[in-house]
Amino acid sequence: MTLVINLRETISIIYLRLISHTWNSDTATRRLMKYKSIFFLNFLFFSLGLMAQDTQRWNSGGKLNPLQANMDIRHYTLSLNVDIPNQTINGFVETDLILAHPADTILFDLIDRFEVKKVTVEKQVVNFTRKEDKIFITAGKPFNEGKHNVRIEYGGKPPIAARPPWNGGFTWTADKNGKPWVVINCQSDGAKVYFPCKDHPSDEPNDGVDLFVTVPKGLTVAAFGLLQGTRTKGNRTTFHWKTNYTISNYCILFNIADYQLVSRPYKTILGHTVPMDYYILRQDAAKAQSVLDIRERDTRILEGYFGEYPWVKEKIGIAQVPNSGMEHQTMITYGDPFNFQRFGGQHYSANLFHEFAHEWWANKVTNKDWAHMWIQEGIATYSEALCFRELTGEKGYDSLLILFKNRIENIKPVVQGEEVNSQDTYTRDIYFKGALFMNTLRYVLGDDVFFPTLKKLATDPKYTYDNFVTTDDVEKLFSEASKINLKPLFDFYLRTTNLLEITIKQMGLTSWVVQAEQIPMTLPIEISGSNGITKVQLTNQPVNIESLTLPVVDPGSHYLKRVIIE
Repeated sequence: MTLVINLRETISIIYLRLISHTWNSDTATRRLMKYKSIFFLNFLFFSLGLMAQDTQRWNSGGKLNPLQANMDIRHYTLSLNVDIPNQTINGFVETDLILAHPADTILFDLIDRFEVKKVTVEKQVVNFTRKEDKIFITAGKPFNEGKHNVRIEYGGKPPIAARPPWNGGFTWTADKNGKPWVVINCQSDGAKVYFPCKDHPSDEPNDGVDLFVTVPKGLTVAAFGLLQGTRTKGNRTTFHWKTNYTISNYCILFNIADYQLVSRPYKTILGHTVPMDYYILRQDAAKAQSVLDIRERDTRILEGYFGEYPWVKEKIGIAQVPNSGMEHQTMITYGDPFNFQRFGGQHYSANLFHEFAHEWWANKVTNKDWAHMWIQEGIATYSEALCFRELTGEKGYDSLLILFKNRIENIKPVVQGEEVNSQDTYTRDIYFKGALFMNTLRYVLGDDVFFPTLKKLATDPKYTYDNFVTTDDVEKLFSEASKINLKPLFDFYLRTTNLLEITIKQMGLTSWVVQAEQIPMTLPIEISGSNGITKVQLTNQPVNIESLTLPVVDPGSHYLKRVIIE
């Protein structure tokens, strides 16, 4: 998910940083004022729209209930009829799961707004109770360990998203031609806002998902995986989408609109041909090719750093939505205007790139617990800097990182413990401090170690697809690759709000002492003075510098730090 600051303020700051390299200052100033005006108007209309929306929020993840720790979800089948005029859904969800041990109760999550009509296990009707957005399923005797099939028939009115994609639910709107446009977002609130599931990031359906969605004839359903077929009966059409890959709960969703499919083939870095599909509103279809051009370029960049596109057996998908985009697996959503910026002579969209980076960082490499959400959001944000490195060189990379540094709040640690829910862990620091930390690692380790190790994190089966990662996993990988114990550095920047604290004291006319008052480990650092740049191994011991001018510590801003001049 893109933090809203990325969408427009990113562009503004980079304009200011790169202005002397690429634009006439008067032209850049006019453009900057234009983007600030657009940002203000969008914010105003967005804020007014909140007044009519659903303001209730739910949490995803957190402490895993022992009843659900006993469950391994293998497959979901969703079959839903969408009543657009009444804004309701009705149907069923079948779940194939494995119980590690016999259990008296099988537990699913579903918000209490829905009516549960019937529950069967192995096609036998069983009892259930509802409490606190949960379904407790029981029978006359314990459920045996092993495989079970649970079918839950339900229906009702899903919550309306108050601030999509950050506050979850449905968005019921229309395109400019009056055709219905229905969108779902549920990352923070959890998929339980619209279907019964095990709502925890530590478990995904290993054998995939089948999705059947019935809508009014003439509309199109865009979703994850591959379209298996459609069936029209009367004035209703059912779309069958399927993925055989493991997939996060919050990516199991769909969008409905008067879409036109615009497609082209893409050959991956390893030679596989994958369809690149854009489900764009029919009214905007003329703009599809320019978006696909950007998508093709961005895929090349991301494959270069993180390995082959992860979902080669399915598609590279985009669906147009009326809100900011999201990282829905194989069907990234995109909702920004089509007035792209130009950097390095090429079009760029921060939202389009960031959400696509999540195909690697979130969808393929998935954190086991929302406590470690910085892994997917921080590295996806860092990926934006890598894109600028490719488009504009190291100066563009540095410019974006300076923007990220300015957005850090540092109020609470990025990693607050274990089993933290989505709402508590979600701050802007998981994006920006996470990205800056990756930049710090690059500097400490050097490119020859950093980039291959980052690619290994994105490609090694130990960390991808069916497996999950934590901060400790990432630390151990980089420590082993570098042969340096990096745990103190990880803990310092991710588990505390500490900053590298350095004092500079003038001892004579041209002599200075630089000393770290707070440092987690020996770190390489540059000190710039009148005699040039000196690179030292900084500890808590004083470093003597000769300079006619005040030394500048870490002129490249590789560390989050506080410099005190005495």
